[in-house]
Amino acid sequence: MNKIGTMGLLGLASIMTVGGTTAWRMPMAEPPRILSAAPTSLAAPAEPAAPKVAVAMAETRPVTLQPYLDLPDIPSSLEAIRAALALPPWSKTLDPGDTLGSMLEAAGVDSPMKSAITDALASEYDLRKLKPGYELRVLYGSTPVPVSVELAVGEGKTIEVTLGSTVSARTIEPEAEQVARAGALEVEGSIYASLDRAGVPTGFANDLGRILDGFVDMRRDLQGGERLSILWDETMLPDGTAVGRPTMRYAAVDVEGMLYEVLWPSEDAGSRHSIYRNGALLKDLVPPVENARLSSVFGPRRHPIFGDMRQHTGVDYAAMRGTPVKSTAAGRIAFVGWRGGYGKVVEITHGNDTMTRYAHLDAIRPGLSAGDVVAADDPIGVVGDTGTATGPNLHFEVRIGGRPVDPIAHQGDGFDKRPDGQRAKAALAATRADFAALAEIDA
Repeated sequence: MNKIGTMGLLGLASIMTVGGTTAWRMPMAEPPRILSAAPTSLAAPAEPAAPKVAVAMAETRPVTLQPYLDLPDIPSSLEAIRAALALPPWSKTLDPGDTLGSMLEAAGVDSPMKSAITDALASEYDLRKLKPGYELRVLYGSTPVPVSVELAVGEGKTIEVTLGSTVSARTIEPEAEQVARAGALEVEGSIYASLDRAGVPTGFANDLGRILDGFVDMRRDLQGGERLSILWDETMLPDGTAVGRPTMRYAAVDVEGMLYEVLWPSEDAGSRHSIYRNGALLKDLVPPVENARLSSVFGPRRHPIFGDMRQHTGVDYAAMRGTPVKSTAAGRIAFVGWRGGYGKVVEITHGNDTMTRYAHLDAIRPGLSAGDVVAADDPIGVVGDTGTATGPNLHFEVRIGGRPVDPIAHQGDGFDKRPDGQRAKAALAATRADFAALAEIDA
């Protein structure tokens, strides 16, 4: 062992030399001191007893969490959550000069989607009939990618396009209700002002003037004090908005001691236009479509598609698509086919200079061609909306020497006159009763 190691142990041992030999002696450890001879337990010592403390319990009171639960309603469905996260819709009313393409572009719709939306809308609506006042709405989800498009085309009707893995379109018709109204008034000043004061549509003055032409001059013969009674129908939306054009069912005017009454086609009057004087039938004409509504009369009007004032060269009968159309009198087919804005047309000549025209047909009777002879009430086609039309209807014209005349007021060729006195008397009595009942309610 070296010196360093030896010296490092000096504090632990002493050196002893015996006979030239060096020996180390380690110090003896001190024996442990025993304090008790009793056996010692290895168990943990017992915990000291807890001191006894008297605790006074406070009075308990009920706690309500209601103030903390009055939070806004949390959406309970995935659709509600999506709606809550949806971006606000984009909308614009169609102005003069606007096109569907320009409006979609303004909404940020890209070209491929714009094309898909246009095709889908066109499958449900003739886009050539777009006019100022229509509204386009683009709806989004939580991202600026359209999920649907709505085109409001007036009178509560909407074309909806849904955009997803597939593109689909549908027409949403308004839940409209037909409401009957009645008005009685005394003419003071102009007939237009008199109707307006009584809350009766003023356009009825023109309708009455045309249908009573040849019997009563509504401007010259009405001097004031004449009694006028009108029964009409209006189409109302659930919010009370009137849509479409109101249509007369009955009108009565007392002129110089003569009571003239007019019945338009209705449930009571049937499919005929009838004019009475003092209760006696003067005129009874059968229109080319049964149970149809006279939706537009002959004469100047604002065009329903182009919006400008134009001469309406016939009358329109609104009816369901596919409703049969019949010839009003015997004649010979002069033309069958497509004629511009008239769409699919049948024209029939009656005598030398009278022609009747049936337009916007959805289909023409198979096999019907120019030169065929038809009798009164022969089917020639069905109601449609081909050409320039706002919806299914029959546009009916009477032309004499190539000049259009009012089909309602005209009493010459082109109509099969089949007066039915018994039917006419019953129809007049039923309509008078309807007017009296409504007039009493509205009074």
